[in-house]
Amino acid sequence: MLLAVPVALLAGLVSFASPCVLPLVPGYLGYVSGLTGVDLEQQKRGRMLAGIGLFVLGFSAVFVLIGAIFGQLGAWLQSSDQAWVTQVLGVLVILMGVVFMGGLSWFQQEAKVRSKAPAGLWGAPLLGITFGLGWAPCIGPTLSAVQALAFSDGAGAARGAFLTFIYCLGLGVPFLLIALGVRRGMGALDFFRRHRLTLQRFGGGLLIVLGLLMVTGLWGAWVSQLQDWFANEVRLPI
Repeated sequence: MLLAVPVALLAGLVSFASPCVLPLVPGYLGYVSGLTGVDLEQQKRGRMLAGIGLFVLGFSAVFVLIGAIFGQLGAWLQSSDQAWVTQVLGVLVILMGVVFMGGLSWFQQEAKVRSKAPAGLWGAPLLGITFGLGWAPCIGPTLSAVQALAFSDGAGAARGAFLTFIYCLGLGVPFLLIALGVRRGMGALDFFRRHRLTLQRFGGGLLIVLGLLMVTGLWGAWVSQLQDWFANEVRLPI
């Protein structure tokens, strides 16, 4: 878990900064607050924060449920030899890294729920749910990598749900920060837009490295070493 948590958080942050999400942030801010077509900087932050918060809760509920399901599946399939499972998942993560960088054209198509949520606070959680139920080439690969971590060693519904929750923090907290400070947030969006290709390559490279670690067994070795260190060296105060 000590290794998986920062990876899941970073995966969420990379997804937010990806070309599939970042350009849509102003539109989401306006839509979930019911303030489309107006200057967002002149509107009440509280309304935008409430709308974005409900939107984040919507997709987080979907993702965390998926994480719990995958984690439980991993627990059911656990056997005495888990090396081959981790290797297969590693290959999948490598492929998802290639997809994130724009490869494998079939996976570059988006799949969305077509029903349109009403604009405003009432529709914000529904928009989040439809966002979570779709496939985008910048969200699907990173979320799949987190599910691979949840599915592998130490799998369980609680582990899967927790790792996916951390992923949702990485993806959702930037939305909330921009809603709190719209003017500065829009300036940050401009910076990420200018470096979107670098961020896309970084995210894809991160997934490929993670996949290689899983395929070669280094990930499992590091996990075992951390477990031994924590069990033998760490003394909790209670």
